[in-house]
Amino acid sequence: MSSSRPVSGDPAGGRLIVISGPSGAGKTSICKAILAQLPRATWSVSATTRPQRPGDVPGESYEFITREEFDRREAAGEFLESAEYVGHRYGTPRKAVERALADGCYVVLEIDVQGGIQVAAAMPNSLRIFIMPPNHESLRARLEGRNTEAAEQLAKRLGQADGEIAIARDSHCYHRFVVNDVLDTTIDEVMQIVLKEHLQT
Repeated sequence: MSSSRPVSGDPAGGRLIVISGPSGAGKTSICKAILAQLPRATWSVSATTRPQRPGDVPGESYEFITREEFDRREAAGEFLESAEYVGHRYGTPRKAVERALADGCYVVLEIDVQGGIQVAAAMPNSLRIFIMPPNHESLRARLEGRNTEAAEQLAKRLGQADGEIAIARDSHCYHRFVVNDVLDTTIDEVMQIVLKEHLQT
């Protein structure tokens, strides 16, 4: 994991919204709802070295790059945050986020807890929300329902979930922890948090 350089201030009008949580917690659905409901909101497309999955759209789901290219860009300081998860690298392109914030947009960023901690240090005025599964059994069912990973990879994700939640709590970098039991209810709760922060700023 690399350290993050602070972004030069938080541009007036723009706000970075960080959504984190274990794989299968429902982060992507919640992020899409925020984008649909919040004016001037834009998606931050992460770069990753993981293989493309069925349904992924390059440039929209992720920017798919080689590990060599990832390492080069990371060394050049081109990522706001970067992390490794289940053997693959993930990073947030810095310039795209800075441009959107400078334009007064709300930037929605879906990243894991490692990245969330880095962003908290680099951009303390960002809004950071951690999405929790109701329980371990429901998380397993959601991951199994994807049918996108082998049993070994699935076991790794389940094994890491408890650790991610513990790290998120111990880091004290997340403003709110939201349990995603019923998706529509969770979306409403997250939007209320976002709108409350919007009014305060």
